[in-house]
Amino acid sequence: MTYAVGVDFGTTNSVIAFANEQGEVRSVSWPTPKGPTQTFRTALMFWKQGRGLGHVAGPQAMERAVAAEEGERFIQSFKTHLASAVFSEARLFGNKVTIEEMVAIFLRHLFEAQGGTQIAAKAWLCAGRPVVFAGERPDEDLAVRRLSDAYAAAGLAQADFAFEPLGAAYWHARHLKRDETVLVADFGGGTSDFALLHFSPSSHGLEAEALAHGGCGVAGDSFDYRLIDHVISPRLGKGASYRSLEKLLPLPAYFHAAFAQWHQISWLKSSKTLGELRRFAEFSDRGGELEALAELIEMDLGFELYQTVGAVKASLSSATEAPLRFCRGGVAIDAQVKRDDFENWIAPDLARIEAALDETLALAKRGVEKIDAVFMTGGTSHIPALRRIFEQRFGAEKLHFDNPFQSVAAGLALLAADRRRRAEKPPVKKRIAQPH
Repeated sequence: MTYAVGVDFGTTNSVIAFANEQGEVRSVSWPTPKGPTQTFRTALMFWKQGRGLGHVAGPQAMERAVAAEEGERFIQSFKTHLASAVFSEARLFGNKVTIEEMVAIFLRHLFEAQGGTQIAAKAWLCAGRPVVFAGERPDEDLAVRRLSDAYAAAGLAQADFAFEPLGAAYWHARHLKRDETVLVADFGGGTSDFALLHFSPSSHGLEAEALAHGGCGVAGDSFDYRLIDHVISPRLGKGASYRSLEKLLPLPAYFHAAFAQWHQISWLKSSKTLGELRRFAEFSDRGGELEALAELIEMDLGFELYQTVGAVKASLSSATEAPLRFCRGGVAIDAQVKRDDFENWIAPDLARIEAALDETLALAKRGVEKIDAVFMTGGTSHIPALRRIFEQRFGAEKLHFDNPFQSVAAGLALLAADRRRRAEKPPVKKRIAQPH
C-alpha cells in the first residue's frame, strides 16, 4: 500500500514522489520517445471527440504539439490562471472547460501511469501550492479553492496543501544533525517562493519552527518573456505601423504582448484574431514579418519556438552567448544572444525577486548573519545573475543545490509521511510547524 505521496503541480513541469513508512522516497517517471523522464510537462492537448473532447497530457501532449495536427488545441501553463477571477473557463470545440476541470483532467493523466488516482487516494497526500500565486492581482482564496476543487474532482479529495518551499526545506533538512536556520528559495516557472525555518533534530525526530514565508509571481516564464520580447518579437513585426485612411498608425500592442507570454499564445489561434492580424499585414510597412507571425500562430509552431528559447536560456547559464535559430515554414529567425544583454533585460524581474526576499527576511526579523544555510531549488535557480544575488547576500559557502526538479515533491512526500505518522501515533512533541 502506498503510504504517502507528494505532488508538485508546477507551471512548467509537475512531479510526483512516493514515501514509505521508513522515510524512503521514490520519484516516479513517465515514458517518452527519448526515454523515461521524472518531470511531467504541465500541458494538455484537446481535440473534438464525438460531442465531447479527447485529451492527453505531459509528454504525449508535447508530441502532438510538435506534430501540429489540424483540429487540436494545445494548452500549457494554465496554473498561472488559478488566481485570476477574469479567467474561469475555456471554450474548446464548442465545449466549456473550467479551470478546475482543466487541472483535474491534468492530475488524472499525471497519475495514470502510476496506477491512477485511486492508488494515491489510499495514501496520505501532500500537494504543493505557491506562497504567492502568479498574476497581476492574484486572489489567493480563489486559487486555493480552485485547487481544492480540482484535486477533489480528480479523486484526490484528501489532499493536504503545503507551501512548495516547505517541501524543499523538508528535503534539505532530512539529514541534519544540528540546529540550523534555513532559507529555502524555490524558483519555478511562474513563481519565486521563499520560506525561512529553524530546524532542531531531537530524539523525537526533526522539529521545525516556521519563521516566515513570502514570494512573488516572477520566475522562469518572466525570463522567457524577456527573450521573446527583445529577440523574437522585433523580428516578427513588433513596433510595425499600418496605413489607414491615409494615416500611418501603430500596430496594436496586444498581438505581441500576448505572443511573448507563452501561456497565452494558444489563445491567439482564432479566425478572428488571425484575420485581423493579416488585415494589418496587408497595409503594414512590415507586412512580411506580420505574415510570419500569423503563420507561426496558425501552424502551432509556438511550442517549438518556446523550446528553442528555453534552450537558449539554459545555454546562457554556462556560456557568455548563445545562438537563437528557428526556421520553420515562413518563419526564419537567426540571432546571437549575449548573456550581458539577457541579464539587463531580466534586471526588473530580479529586482522584484530581491524585494520579495527582503520582505521575507523582514517578516522573520532575522539578519543575514542568523541564516545558516540557503537551499536553492527549481530550474530557474541555475540562472547565474540570480545566484549572484544570493552569493553576495549570504556567501557562496552557505548556498546548497540538490535535486532542483525533484526536491519539492520528494520533500512533500516526506512531509505527508510525517503527518500521517503523527495522526496515527501522535508524538510527544510537535515535529513540524504547519505552513499556514
